[in-house]
Amino acid sequence: MTAHDPDPTGAASSPYAGLITFARRQATRDLAEADIAVVGIPFDGGTTHRPGARFGPRAIREQSLFVGQYPWGHWPWCEATDERPAVNLWETARIVDWGDVPMTVFWPGYPDRMVAEVRRTVAEILATDTMVLALGGDHMVSYPVLAATAERHGPLSLVHFDAHCDTWDMGDDLNHGTMFRLAVRDGFVDPSRSIQVGMRTPNPDGVGFTVVDADTLLDRPLRDTIDQIRATVGDHPVYVSVDIDFLDPASAPGTGTPVVGGPTARQARQLLYGLAGLRVVGADHVEVAPHLDGPGDPTAITAATLALDLAHLLALAPRS
Repeated sequence: MTAHDPDPTGAASSPYAGLITFARRQATRDLAEADIAVVGIPFDGGTTHRPGARFGPRAIREQSLFVGQYPWGHWPWCEATDERPAVNLWETARIVDWGDVPMTVFWPGYPDRMVAEVRRTVAEILATDTMVLALGGDHMVSYPVLAATAERHGPLSLVHFDAHCDTWDMGDDLNHGTMFRLAVRDGFVDPSRSIQVGMRTPNPDGVGFTVVDADTLLDRPLRDTIDQIRATVGDHPVYVSVDIDFLDPASAPGTGTPVVGGPTARQARQLLYGLAGLRVVGADHVEVAPHLDGPGDPTAITAATLALDLAHLLALAPRS
């Protein structure tokens, strides 16, 4: 079996049976044949409200068995349009499920250990010329993934979908509300080429990101925001970070800091679909807290769908 093959358990066509890996991809840490490694970071020690995102990677993987079950690809990417050909993700990129960064290394109460271990792990994966799609965990986990990615590609353009700016100034304190200010301070992110979309909470000045708040996003055609994102980042290496609370809690209730007035799941997908072809070198999806989800696991299903959309952005990115 190669890294391109799904898990041949005999139950692969049944999303309620068989091994739980991301979209039934092979579970392996052998990256010789891999293009994209899905890495779970089950950490929520940086939360400032309701914890539980440590269970996010498992919930996303579980629902990805349903969302990613079709052998011909992921809709709408697998449908040809006048603007682009059909894409079958499974034939376009070799995706593996690397597993989770071991919790025994850092434990929830030791955020400094998490940062060091995740940064080391991601750097080792990137050194094999394999891109990383990280599943959080709270949004603080973006910081070490950004650090390792910037170490390989230089300062990054950040495309950040969220209800919160995550640029609060708390000195050297690192949590899920400060990490992007610190990422700019430490040279991992170039703010002049970065953009935040969906903000609908107080946004402190002084970082330098382009900001598209939720009202601006929703009061104009989505195409305007897509064009603004593309113009902001240009051909610079891009890191895409999606916080599930970017969506209105009517679409995604299972998160620690929900904020009303956000976009729908369809609008979030349209935005990601519109970014195909950017030079995306890394991505994450964070803040899914399944114990807060509603009946039928709508947040986890949505997150698994958006994570597959992020995998397309990685797979379709021009490689230098």
